[in-house]
Amino acid sequence: MKVLIAEPISDEGIDILRSYAQVDIKLGLKPEEIISIIGDYEALVVRSQTQVSAKVIQAGEKLQVIARAGVSVDNIDIEEATRRGIAVVHAPTGNTISAAEHTIALMLCLARHIPQASAMLKSGIWRRSDFMGTEVRNKTLGIIGLGNVGSEVARRARGLEMKLIAYDPFISVDHAHNLQVELVSLERLLKESDFISLHLPLTKSTRRLIGAKELSLVKPTVRIINTARGGLIDEQALVRAIKEKRVAGAAIDVFSIEPTTESTLFENDNVIVTPHLGASTTEAQVVVAKDVANQIIDIFKGQPARYSVNAPFVSAETLSVLAPFIKVAATAGKLVSQLAEGQMNAIQVKYEGEISNYDTNALKASVLGGLLEEISEERVNLVNANIVAARRGLTVVEQKEATCENYASLISIEATTSTGVTVVAGTVIRGESHIVRVNNYWLDIVPTGGYFLFSDHLDRPGLISAVSKVTGDADVNISSMHVGRLKPRGQALMVLALDEPLFEEQLQQILSIPDVYSTKLIKL
Repeated sequence: MKVLIAEPISDEGIDILRSYAQVDIKLGLKPEEIISIIGDYEALVVRSQTQVSAKVIQAGEKLQVIARAGVSVDNIDIEEATRRGIAVVHAPTGNTISAAEHTIALMLCLARHIPQASAMLKSGIWRRSDFMGTEVRNKTLGIIGLGNVGSEVARRARGLEMKLIAYDPFISVDHAHNLQVELVSLERLLKESDFISLHLPLTKSTRRLIGAKELSLVKPTVRIINTARGGLIDEQALVRAIKEKRVAGAAIDVFSIEPTTESTLFENDNVIVTPHLGASTTEAQVVVAKDVANQIIDIFKGQPARYSVNAPFVSAETLSVLAPFIKVAATAGKLVSQLAEGQMNAIQVKYEGEISNYDTNALKASVLGGLLEEISEERVNLVNANIVAARRGLTVVEQKEATCENYASLISIEATTSTGVTVVAGTVIRGESHIVRVNNYWLDIVPTGGYFLFSDHLDRPGLISAVSKVTGDADVNISSMHVGRLKPRGQALMVLALDEPLFEEQLQQILSIPDVYSTKLIKL
């Protein structure tokens, strides 16, 4: 076996690989250079700079595994690797402690103006009065995202005698309780926090999570720390808020464009910046290198890798039956994640009919993958599904019934949260995914992608036309409509498939229509 290491990793990881394979270290290769040689290798090791594109993967005729020595795998074409049966592995926990410690370090630097004071004294000026700080003891730390790093930040902040609150709808109350963290809404966190720290992946739903609107809610004494992803914060809005003294300061380790030596953030003395140093400790790099090296060897031996991020390997016989339902399971999980309100505690996945006779671990992994897609950096699959759920304190129960009343096979997901239960069920009809149940309503939705408006309302004449008038006035086309009702002129659910999204203004107009109880825009 031959392994190509395209970016620097710790010697400890290299030594592990050399015990099993030939290792070639070739750093700083251009894309065309990688393409010209990758055909000779069974494994490729990269970090964040090397772009493992479809062309690179296609040229890797012998490739069995691509390893990312770090957390994010957004520089790897996962779909192309999966299509070609190439495992993609990463090290999602190796830099957890380092990132958490860097967060705490930046928070203390913010509180005591350490970088600014150091720079001034080194310039020959002794001026204590300019750097009056604040204690972190008894202050409220708001943690946005209570996953691996967020949880470790909470543990360390607890030792600093801080009050801890957090926003993360996909963390169980019990898990937060064990961390001595109070779960709150994002709005309340913004209003009450003295320090705010972000620990989320960058997805469509989290991009610019903190913008002008959110910054209008914070205390003028708040200090914001971001060691997660640059796009989580609207950098221009943050700088404006600091200049207008609506935010006291910020510490930023990550940027919308990296690497960078120019940013509006650099121009403000109340902003501390570091060049993406969260994982830059000797210890973290050793752990990460060992993690990916051991996983590469597992793949070479034909064993599952602990942190595989792409599609699980399923036998051909089982796959022929389950393949259509993998997409249904992921779509249903994604729909549950957007419909459910409150803190999620437990997930029940029920399989009815023909699919109940098979190993459904791949379906469970797809359900959790869809459910956690927007809030977890780890791609959930057959290997890590139970691990990821357990880390978040989520109880996952599977149930099987050999018979199904209405369909040949049916997958139902029941999510229990602090505010109630959300149910979504799906099946496959003529090779196509169908969502056939939402809570108590039976209907038939083909989730072909795009936007869907879900509205609970009273079944009465004129209501549908009133809603469609709002969409028409907004020049948003309705491609299809589905209505389920409990009884005539009783409670009903309307689902509109839209060609374009509605904005908050239109959603509020629909909510103001008499007998409309709720409305929510869903992206599938």
